Amino acid sequence: MAFAHPGMTRGHGGHGGGVDVGEVKFSFWSSMADLGRLVMRSGAPQLRLRIAAALVLVIIGKLAGVIAPVMLGDAINTLRPVAEGGVVVGATFVGLALSFALLRLLSACAPYARDAIFTRVSQSTMAKAAVETFAHALGLSLDFHQTKQTGTLSRIIDRGARSTDFLIRSLIFNLGPTMIELVMAMGVMVVRLDWRFALTALATLVIYAVVTFRITDWRLSHRRELNDADNRVAGLSSDALINYETLKTFGAEDRIVGSYEKAMGDYVDASARANASLNALNGAQALILNAGLAALTVMAGFEVSGGRLSIGDVTTAIFLLSGLYAPLGMLGFQYREIRQALIDMEQMVALTELAPDITDAPDAQDLPPASGQGAAIAFEDVSFQHDARSVGLRGVSFAVAPGATTALVGPSGAGKTTVVRLAMRLLDPKAGRVTIDGLDMRQVRQVALRRAVALVPQDVALFNDSLYANIAFARPGAGTDEVRAAAEAAELGPFIDSLPNGMSTRVGERGLKLSGGERQRVGIARALLANPRVLILDEATSALDGPTEAAIQETLRKVKAGRTTLVIAHRLSTIVDADQIIVLRRGRIVERGTHAELLAKTGEYAALWRRQTREA
Repeated sequence: MAFAHPGMTRGHGGHGGGVDVGEVKFSFWSSMADLGRLVMRSGAPQLRLRIAAALVLVIIGKLAGVIAPVMLGDAINTLRPVAEGGVVVGATFVGLALSFALLRLLSACAPYARDAIFTRVSQSTMAKAAVETFAHALGLSLDFHQTKQTGTLSRIIDRGARSTDFLIRSLIFNLGPTMIELVMAMGVMVVRLDWRFALTALATLVIYAVVTFRITDWRLSHRRELNDADNRVAGLSSDALINYETLKTFGAEDRIVGSYEKAMGDYVDASARANASLNALNGAQALILNAGLAALTVMAGFEVSGGRLSIGDVTTAIFLLSGLYAPLGMLGFQYREIRQALIDMEQMVALTELAPDITDAPDAQDLPPASGQGAAIAFEDVSFQHDARSVGLRGVSFAVAPGATTALVGPSGAGKTTVVRLAMRLLDPKAGRVTIDGLDMRQVRQVALRRAVALVPQDVALFNDSLYANIAFARPGAGTDEVRAAAEAAELGPFIDSLPNGMSTRVGERGLKLSGGERQRVGIARALLANPRVLILDEATSALDGPTEAAIQETLRKVKAGRTTLVIAHRLSTIVDADQIIVLRRGRIVERGTHAELLAKTGEYAALWRRQTREA
C-alpha cells in the first residue's frame, strides 16, 4: 500500500492485532502525493483522458457560474423606462438573458458530466486501496491474525478505502475549484463594482473559513470517539456471531447482549455528541454567510441611491455572492469530509505500515524438483519464544528423512505446535534454522513452500461454501474426478452419497453444519488433493469414532508412501509405526527413538504409554 508517511511510527506484524494509531502523524502534502500515485495505478480505463476531461469540465463550470451574474446585470441595465410607466425590452436584453440562462445551465450540468466521466477513476482508486490493504493484511504475521478482531479489521479496510473517494472528490473537484471561483468572483467585483464590495465579500469568506476550520478541528475528537465506538460494536458483534456455538454452550447470550447493548449505548452517546457539534458548526456558518450578504446588500443600496451603481450592477453583486454561497457552504462540508476522511484513513495507513514477520528474501528460490520420495526436513539448534509465553523451543535439533514419519508427543505447552508452525514457515526461528531438502526455509519462496507442505489440523476450518469447493481449495485446478478420489480416500464417499445435494452441499459458517469428524475428513481430503511432499497431521483423527479412525489411519498409512510425514499425537496408539518419535517437554527434546526403543528406556514416553494403556 502506498500510504507511507515519513512521520509515522512503523509497526511490526508480530506485536499484536490492535492497530495503534496514537502516534500516527500525517503530512498533508505527502498524503496527497501518495493518493495521487494510488490514482495513477488504479487501472481505470482511459485514466489520463478521464482526469483531463474532468478537470476541464470543472473549470468550465466554475467560469460559467461567475460570468452568468454579469450577463444578468448587463441585461437589466439595458432596460429603459418609457413615459407610460413601462420598460422597453430590446434584442440585447433577450440575448443577454438567454446567455445568462445558458451559462447557469452549463454551470449546473458540468458537475454531472464530470461525475459521469470520473466515477470510474474514483471507484477504481477506492477498489485498489481496498485490495492492497486486504492483501497486506493477509500477509501479516500469525500473531497479528491470532489477536485481531475480524469485525474491526474489516471496518478499517472498508472505511479507509472509502476515504480515498472522499479525498479525491473533495480536493480535486470541490476545494480547489472553489478557490478558483472565489478569485474570479473577487476580480469581477473589483472591475465591475467597487473594491469595497470585494473586500466585504473577502472578509466574510475569511471569517467563515476561520470559524469553520476551528470548529471542525474541535469536532475531530468527537469523530474519533464515534469511530472507536463503531469499531467496538463491530468487533463485538462479529466475535459473537462467529463464536455463537461457544456462547450458547455456556448460556452467555444475555451477557453478550448486555455487552453489545452497552457498546451501542456508547455509540449513541458518541453519535449524539458528534451531531450536536455538527449542528453548532452549521449554525455558525449560516450566521456568518447571511450577515455578509446583508452587509453587501445594504452597501449596494447606498451606492444605487448615490448614483454610483445601477440596478443591474446591484443584481450582479447579489447574484455573485449568492453564487459563492453554494461552493462556500461546500467548502465547510468538504473541509469536514477531508478531515474525517484523514481520520478514517489513519487506521488503514497504520495497518499497511505493519511489517509482516514472514517475507520472501530478495534471493528466495523455488524448491528443487520433487523426488517422489518426500522431502528432507531438518531442525538445526532451533530456538523460538512467543512474546506471550515464558517458555519456548530451546536448542531443538532433529532430522526427518524423505519418506519417513516423525511423531511429536508431549504435554500441552511443550512446543509441538510451534514445531509444526516452524515447519510450515508460519514462524521463523529466533536462532538456528529449519531446512527443507537442504535449503533454509527462509531462502525458499513462500508460494513454493506452501505447495510442498500440507496440514491437517485438529480443528479444521472450512469456508461457507460447498463440500466440493472446500476440498478443491487445496488445488483449484484439480478435476472433478481428482476431488472425488481425495474425498473417497478420506472415507467421505458414503457420507457424500447420502446427501441430497452431494458434493454441492454447503457446509455453513466455518463448516458448522458438519460434525467434528466430518470436518476432519474434509480437511484430510483437502490435504491429500494438494499432493504435498510433506504431510503434517495435528491430531488429524481426534474427532473420529473408532471404526472411522481405524479406516482413516489405514488410508493415511497408504498416502504416507512417497511423502514425509510429521505427526502431532496425544493418543500414542496412532504412532506406534512411526520411524521416529520425539518427546518434548518445556521446549526441549527429552527423548527420541522408535516406539520399541522408547518403551525399553522406561522413561517419560514409556510412562505415558502405560498410563494410556491402563485408561484404555
